[in-house]
Amino acid sequence: MGLLDGKVALITGSARGQGRAHATRLAAEGADIIAVDLCAPLPEVPWPLATPDDLQETARLVESRGRRCLTCRADVRSASEIEAAVAGGLATFGHIDVVVANAGVGSYGSAWQLSEAEWDTVVDTNLKGAWLTCRAVIPSMIERGAGGSLILISSTAGLRPYANMAHYVAAKHGVVGLMRALALELGPHRIRVNAVHPTSVDTGMIQNEATYELFGGGRRGLTRAEVAPIFQRLNLLPVPWLEPGDISAAVLWLASDASRFVTGVALPVDAGASIR
Repeated sequence: MGLLDGKVALITGSARGQGRAHATRLAAEGADIIAVDLCAPLPEVPWPLATPDDLQETARLVESRGRRCLTCRADVRSASEIEAAVAGGLATFGHIDVVVANAGVGSYGSAWQLSEAEWDTVVDTNLKGAWLTCRAVIPSMIERGAGGSLILISSTAGLRPYANMAHYVAAKHGVVGLMRALALELGPHRIRVNAVHPTSVDTGMIQNEATYELFGGGRRGLTRAEVAPIFQRLNLLPVPWLEPGDISAAVLWLASDASRFVTGVALPVDAGASIR
């Protein structure tokens, strides 16, 4: 038996990267998956985002683990789109037990040089999107009366500041406040709410030219091998970045009854970066 047999999990930003890893890990433990992703570029984000084909690959991987997967293209910044995705999931599966609010984007620049569009895209996706996702699911969880687990993916940038990403830091700190407020409000309904704080993870958000240039001190043309020592210095443990599955292990624990009395927690999975 799996840890999540009979459960249904809605995961945003699930077409690739961490979101895909969460979907496949929870499916391997018995959960059916509602996989939500924008699957389109955003002009304010300086790296390629997921495609519809990526989302279909996530569905294939979930189904290869013997579970069902409903795919939904939706922008988490849009209340109507995320509500439609939730409605589709409820119509298909009947209930939602787990939410992983994973969708996130970033960009770089000093706080006074960021455009309003850059600020809005990052804050609305990372913070407003987490709120809208939870808001869309919570009423059905309360009505069902079987509890649930809301898992908000933050970052080490939700626990400490980094230069040249004020909008991202503000949004990820905001996720912690949102998580704590929801935990207080939903505790009487046996709905647990927690946040996960990864350090750098080996996904497209890290492995791209813009991120290499920022963390490489403005140097252009750096390679993965050249930036690995730079990223390793951010962590206490001697690794440059984690694998997506390392974060999924924490997500699985928070989704399962193994953490049934854990709520309101900001959980670093960060190789010690938040205390370095």
